[in-house]
Amino acid sequence: MPYFCKKPIIIEAEILQEDTEVQTLEGPLLGRKGDYLITGIQGEKYPCKPDIFHATYYEVTKDVY
Repeated sequence: MPYFCKKPIIIEAEILQEDTEVQTLEGPLLGRKGDYLITGIQGEKYPCKPDIFHATYYEVTKDVY
């Protein structure tokens, strides 16, 4: 079986300040206060729990972008 690695992709994200219903490609999802709201590479938005966000992403400076 072949193996694959996820491409390094720079995304935008912000921390939600209140519970928010987010329209995702899969339908509406509830983002809770403290979750990250991620904007994907095609402009799609989705909430992400902080522990998963920090396990998946790291901060870069704007000049990398």
